[in-house]
Amino acid sequence: MRLWRSVVGKIWGTILLLVTVVLLLLTILLLQSFENFHVGQVEDQMGRMADKVATLVQEDPDSDNVYKTASEIIDANSARVVIIGGKYSHWISPNSNNLPVLTEDMIQKDPDLHQVLVDHNKIKKQMDLKISGDDHHERVVVAAVPLKLSNGQYGAVFVYESLKLVNQSNDYAKKIIYISAGIGIILTTIFAFFLSTRIAAPLRDMKKAAQEIAKGSFDRNVPVITRDEIGELGVAFNKMASQLQANLTALNQEKEQLSGILSSMADGVMTFDKEGKLLISNPPAKRLLHSWWYETHQEEERVPVARDLTEVPPSIRELFYQVVTEVKEQTAEVSYQGRTWVLLMTPLYDQKIVRGAVAVLRDMTEERRLDELRQGFIANVSHELRTPISMLQGYSEAIVDDVVSSEDEKREVAKIIYDESKRMGRLVNELLDLARLEAGHFQLNQTMVSIGDFFTRITRKFFTLAKDQNISLRFEGPSDPQRQIFVDPDRIEQVLTNLIDNAIRHTESGGKVTVRVEEYAKDLRVSVTDTGTGIDEEDLPFVFERFYKADKARTRGKSGTGLGLAIAKNIVEAHQGKIFVQSKKGKGTTFTFILPNKAS
Repeated sequence: MRLWRSVVGKIWGTILLLVTVVLLLLTILLLQSFENFHVGQVEDQMGRMADKVATLVQEDPDSDNVYKTASEIIDANSARVVIIGGKYSHWISPNSNNLPVLTEDMIQKDPDLHQVLVDHNKIKKQMDLKISGDDHHERVVVAAVPLKLSNGQYGAVFVYESLKLVNQSNDYAKKIIYISAGIGIILTTIFAFFLSTRIAAPLRDMKKAAQEIAKGSFDRNVPVITRDEIGELGVAFNKMASQLQANLTALNQEKEQLSGILSSMADGVMTFDKEGKLLISNPPAKRLLHSWWYETHQEEERVPVARDLTEVPPSIRELFYQVVTEVKEQTAEVSYQGRTWVLLMTPLYDQKIVRGAVAVLRDMTEERRLDELRQGFIANVSHELRTPISMLQGYSEAIVDDVVSSEDEKREVAKIIYDESKRMGRLVNELLDLARLEAGHFQLNQTMVSIGDFFTRITRKFFTLAKDQNISLRFEGPSDPQRQIFVDPDRIEQVLTNLIDNAIRHTESGGKVTVRVEEYAKDLRVSVTDTGTGIDEEDLPFVFERFYKADKARTRGKSGTGLGLAIAKNIVEAHQGKIFVQSKKGKGTTFTFILPNKAS
């Protein structure tokens, strides 16, 4: 069965069927032609013999020599004669060739033969004669010639001969034709297989090459041997493989280029199929997914890596269905972990059919923060300066107007004016420091500092304050306290002092504050953890901004100028480090800053 499904089998079968049909038709035509030719010859021969015998009988119907001569003529040609009329009313030549007898009764019963006696017409025909003593019949050719005797009577001469010789000739011809046909079929089969192999071999090579190309191996070439259509097909196949390789290379380059563009984009990009399944997301978009996952799966210990996130927030999924349903772009805004993104989602088309959507996400947190800072900076500065200025003005007016008269009252008022002027000066100095830090005009005085002694000394300054407020302050030092780091000790002390002071001020009595210093191969990590009230989620992105105060958790009586963390952030960044905060409302806060480990 496999042979018939192959090209070789199909070509061989087609050619063999064609040749067989042609030979069959040719055999039928040839046998029919041979038979007609031989029978015609026998009929003509019988007719001539009948004419000769009739002539002899008519010339001398009563002579014995006539019948003897007729017998010799007939016997020499393997035939037999029947004469009706003449010396004998019914004379039959001797049975020299075992031919059956054509009796007068047979002649009378046969309409054609009887017609010769009646109408005196010459005829030739074939008929079956029964072999005497047997049920078999023999096919003979009969030629009948009317006979006119000298006495005015009529008769007929019937000459007939068996068709055995004709049939033998036909059988021999059939045998020759069958042998020739067999030889032709064998030669045709050999030729067909040879031709098919010449055609199938290149096709098998192309099949193997196509399978290799399907597996991604485009460097496979088909050998081109001939210059016919198959050779041209091989050339076209090789060109196709080369073009596929070129197109695949171009597609890979475009894919890498697109991937590079998406990865380097500041805006997030998400693409969805028509079912809403997330197909592509770049790093900014993955950060949004990571923030959403962290916020909605806080009970889980491990947050999956962003690249493994395939789920999207319900709000984005609803936006997708809205885009697909209305077939127009839509905008939305989502917020997770204190950050805000604006989404613009547009349908993607496959000709006229919507095949998905693409969403562009922009993190608007910084822009909104800057807007709020621009709007609130003057108000914050005015608010911070208004109180000391009002107190300075009020108490100075009291002195000028002699409202205070005693020396004790004057000293108390002067003390208040002095404290408020120091507070205002401290605020101005912090503003100047922050401005210099942000402008890059701040000069660090870096030196080698022993890690253990330095951070232990700073922490000890707050032991008394913590003890007075019934707060446990603990220091966890590095594994190698003698290791040194290259920093500006005054500025790093300012950072750590601000963080510890904030932690103590915002931790209730009985709470804990832990200062932890961890040394790694490339950096030094310092964290201050408290068990205080924590920071609201919406306040987390802004804690390092100027004048920003989370008033819900940090009451005005406990807060400072609102510049401490902003200054701390700029000092750490001036050391090429980074600072960040982690907090949960009601569970505490951890501030961590990381400094490059430039130890000697």
